[in-house]
Amino acid sequence: MKHRLGALLLLPLMVSAVFAAENPIWGEGRITNIFGYGKEGSTGLGPLFTLLQNQYFVPIFLAIIVGVPAVFLLHYLVIGPKVFPHGGKKIKVFSLFNRVIHQIAAISFIVIIPTGIVMVFGSFFGGGWFVTLCKDLHGLFTIPFALVVIPMFFMWVKEAIPNTDDIKWMMILGGYLSKEKKPIPAGKFNAGQKMWFWIATLGSLVMVITGVMMYLLDFDMSMLVSLTGLSQIDLLRLAAILHNVVGFAVLALFITHVYMSMFAIKGAVHSIIDGHMEEEEVRILHSSYYKKLKEKGEV
Repeated sequence: MKHRLGALLLLPLMVSAVFAAENPIWGEGRITNIFGYGKEGSTGLGPLFTLLQNQYFVPIFLAIIVGVPAVFLLHYLVIGPKVFPHGGKKIKVFSLFNRVIHQIAAISFIVIIPTGIVMVFGSFFGGGWFVTLCKDLHGLFTIPFALVVIPMFFMWVKEAIPNTDDIKWMMILGGYLSKEKKPIPAGKFNAGQKMWFWIATLGSLVMVITGVMMYLLDFDMSMLVSLTGLSQIDLLRLAAILHNVVGFAVLALFITHVYMSMFAIKGAVHSIIDGHMEEEEVRILHSSYYKKLKEKGEV
């Protein structure tokens, strides 16, 4: 079993190596950035940007797209999902405001992430109208997300502050490597959900800002030039580098979030739709939160 798991974990690296060797998408000198600038004027951040853009960004995205789902498929086949009864007592955990904000962000992500992937692999899709459409949708759906990311940050930041439960949770990987239903030390959000929160808010805010900079590449950035000491083209290169690097984390944790809410815990996704969780699910997966609710007499 260990050998199979090791081989599966190496699969994305093997696929990336084959693509890098045989596919001209990111061959030397063949990448053209979707926003229109490339190797010209390789001064300042130019060499670094060209190196990352031509040799690393696409293979890393490919490794995430292949590797993360592969690991979760293995988990689903070997361990399986946790199932809780859905006919018992329910606990309200999310308000209507929480749910509306989350759903706007979720719908935005469902469009932003696939269209972003198409843009990364633009040459593979042949460029043209399809990639241009994805670029336009990517920018369009960034607007509603940008409107809710700040409210989402403040409504959940208190529950997302790390604590000692998170260390205990990480040591047992949230109990997801076992089929047993033992109480897991976690508050309203567990350590995994907290990681996603910080990446989905602060990380995505970085992506919004850098994305706007790239979309408005001809806009006068003299104020930022003065503050940073970078040329305008280097500001754009830096924005592209940050956008891609943060994008690695956003993509990996988005896939993780979808798997956990849709597959690893049967019915978990309903909590953000109707605002309620099964009492047993809270008691087992969020034991510290459940204890606080009991102390308050809310369960």
